[in-house]
Amino acid sequence: MTGRPDILFPLFAGLEALDGVGPKTAKTLGQMGIEKPRDLLFTLPHSGIDRTRRASIRDVVPGSVATVEIEVGRHHPPASRGRPYRIDAQDAATSFQLVFFHAQGDYLQKQLPTGQRRVVSGKVELFDGVAQMVHPDHMLRPDQAEAIPKFEPVYPLTAGVTQKLMARAAQAALDRAPDLAEWIDPALMVRETWPTWRAAIRAAHAPQNAADLAATAPARQRLAYDELFAHQLTLALARRDQRRGAGKPTTGNGRLRRKVLAALPYRPTGAQARAMDEIAADLEKPVRMNRLLQGDVGAGKTLVAFMSLLVAVESGGQGVMMAPTEILARQHLAGLQPLAEQAGVVLEILTGRDKGAERAAKLAALARGDIHVLVGTHAVFQKGVEFHDLRLAIIDEQHRFGVAQRMELAAKGQGAHVLVMTATPIPRSLALAQYGDMDVSVLDEKPPGRQPVKTALVSTARMDEVVEHLRGAIAEGRQAYWVCPLVEESELVDMTAAQERFKRLRAALGEGRVGLVHGQMPPAEKDAAMARFNAGETAVLVATTVIEVGVDVPNASIMVIEQAESFGMAQLHQLRGRVGRGAAASTCLLMYQPPLTESGRKRLEVLRQTEDGFAIAEEDLALRGAGDVIGTAQSGLPRFRIADLERQAALMAVAQSDARKLLLDDPELTTPRGQAARVLLWLMEQDRAIRLISVG
Repeated sequence: MTGRPDILFPLFAGLEALDGVGPKTAKTLGQMGIEKPRDLLFTLPHSGIDRTRRASIRDVVPGSVATVEIEVGRHHPPASRGRPYRIDAQDAATSFQLVFFHAQGDYLQKQLPTGQRRVVSGKVELFDGVAQMVHPDHMLRPDQAEAIPKFEPVYPLTAGVTQKLMARAAQAALDRAPDLAEWIDPALMVRETWPTWRAAIRAAHAPQNAADLAATAPARQRLAYDELFAHQLTLALARRDQRRGAGKPTTGNGRLRRKVLAALPYRPTGAQARAMDEIAADLEKPVRMNRLLQGDVGAGKTLVAFMSLLVAVESGGQGVMMAPTEILARQHLAGLQPLAEQAGVVLEILTGRDKGAERAAKLAALARGDIHVLVGTHAVFQKGVEFHDLRLAIIDEQHRFGVAQRMELAAKGQGAHVLVMTATPIPRSLALAQYGDMDVSVLDEKPPGRQPVKTALVSTARMDEVVEHLRGAIAEGRQAYWVCPLVEESELVDMTAAQERFKRLRAALGEGRVGLVHGQMPPAEKDAAMARFNAGETAVLVATTVIEVGVDVPNASIMVIEQAESFGMAQLHQLRGRVGRGAAASTCLLMYQPPLTESGRKRLEVLRQTEDGFAIAEEDLALRGAGDVIGTAQSGLPRFRIADLERQAALMAVAQSDARKLLLDDPELTTPRGQAARVLLWLMEQDRAIRLISVG
């Protein structure tokens, strides 16, 4: 099957093929991302209005909708322009008024003649003690009133699209929905009592009550699962495709690793030992490793990474470790250097700054195999960088690198294994959505000796006190970071804010005591400022978020974050992780600009209460939603129309194991269920997967 299956054609036609949708409406719907009948099917109602018939408006709470039969009373046309048109109405128990603004009197006389009976449905409000219904949604003769749905679905709208039009268009799209063969595992269908696809899509568009709108309603669960399953099937196909690229079986003899472990002043944590074993086991296989090492702040990823690189060196190969910025690459170099000396391994760095003869010499040594482990920025991607025998590539802070770059690096070493590291704890459901093609190792224990960081909330009104507190701490030889607020989307404004704060702190604490780093500085200046802080020449480093990840100055024990409410929780957790690395007790001050919003206060409170990055990430997901947590635009996180990652996290895990199992049982998707799964991939527009199956 190379093209879209015929059975889906009606769902991929133009919208104008639908009853009641003209060119103008089609264009308006396009602005909502609805371009074909399929998109209408997957735009589900988000709420509903209960229009059950009542005897009287007395039976409903003001502010809610009532559907009642009335006798129409007198008309009161407006006495002057801009006043509303009012009509008296009497139901079985009480009287009220129907109110219309900008009304055509003759139209209302025709619709609602005095003395006749009508069924009206609309929101009931109290105004100066008088009950009224402004602009009823429905006004029908009693013999036509059956047309009012008992529970009316409410769709998301855009300017120029009404509820009636959406409902009609959705109905027309439903009339085209074909009966599709089942792609869900039969045992799962039975266990969850899910309806078939067509029954589910019909039920989701015709909720009978509020429970039918919940994510837990069987029809909605099933449709969400379809979406997650299609996504996981795509990732599983990509994973299989990558594993076809054979990896070089890489087995070390443990010689170098034993030297390093013997020299360490502490024993690795259980989590570190487990991750090292998982990685070493992957490296031995003839298929390429594609693993994510996820560690909380300070969980000791560097050691795990280096021990993995040593497996490559022990087996006669080379390893490379990449960081997103020069500062971080140099930091990795500094962190790995003592370990490399223990092991007797040649470690080098390559960044964009290497030029001319020096660069040529490094490249030659790399190609000869004289350099065992290379640390670098994306400069290691450049042409002319050739390894003698690259076995393992480690990418740090993956969310700054796209999937394409991940593949490109792996291609450098024919069959190089890939390990991706991140210090951003990601909730499990998001990790599966974003890295579902990878295996995951988690470091969830802190090495012994890490000091807890005391976190406090302070209002910006107490800025002077904070500066005084700093003055005292500096006098005792302590060092501090001062992070400036995050200004919306503008590095220039960020920079100005940082420069202002730098000037004021310098005035308060003394000329040479304060340094500054921000995103607009030339790299060399940034490095110099960092180096001075590192050496203890400056006591306070004023910074924008460039220090968020990986910066390690053990003597720094105070972190001040200005306007903490403007940062995400994960980011605050990362920033706080820059202190608490040395022997001194550390503090983190979250300064906020009052008044705080309810959710703003809640986010800062969570940070004050816990240092567990995974708990913070789960909480963040619940408070802000998936798109915000990873910044959807650059994260490669898919946008789901129906599935809700916060509330349906468990479904994602089921979808992943189900997708992997289906490919195991039916690698070419040729069984009836496999064929049905192909139809699902087309239905869900999983182009990447479709390319992989047609090639495979």
